[in-house]
Amino acid sequence: MALNITGDARADQLLTNDPFALLVGMLLDQQVTMETAFAGPAKIADRMGSLTPAAVASADPDEFVEVFRQTPAVHRFPGSMAGRVQALAEIVRDEWGGDAAAIWTAPTDDGSAPTGADVLRRLKGLPGFGEQKARIFLALLGKQYGLEADGWREAAGDYGVEGSYKSVADIVDADSLARVREAKKAAKAKSK
Repeated sequence: MALNITGDARADQLLTNDPFALLVGMLLDQQVTMETAFAGPAKIADRMGSLTPAAVASADPDEFVEVFRQTPAVHRFPGSMAGRVQALAEIVRDEWGGDAAAIWTAPTDDGSAPTGADVLRRLKGLPGFGEQKARIFLALLGKQYGLEADGWREAAGDYGVEGSYKSVADIVDADSLARVREAKKAAKAKSK
């Protein structure tokens, strides 16, 4: 498995290898291009020297905003998004033992493997992850990150449909990126 979202091999490699980076990229995916959002974790890692949940959570908030503001900016809204990333890091550190992948792999309270519905519920409990973002991320995990939780496609809704081009979950190359952009453009036009 190798993700191909940003067009930058090093940034995509970080997303592929680091579940927390992937989670942060998804969090940043609003009001900026998908490539900018998912390249954000690599920028943060380069500027901080680390992208562990513990390092991000314990960073001085004002200094962390400056990490976001450096050129090129991590996000067009550095203050609010830096705060959300730190809140996410705190939850991953404190509730998931610093392991972002545990959100979709840790057993449920009864010791069973999490279902797609369980993973969706866990994702929706994260800062900045509403219903749609949680479903898109669940679809990304299932389609490209090896998640095999029972019922993940159903829990992801329309984003889990095989062969669709609705979100970042469907981007594997330049052609699929263009198809996702076209689908988003059509959906936006339809909603107006």
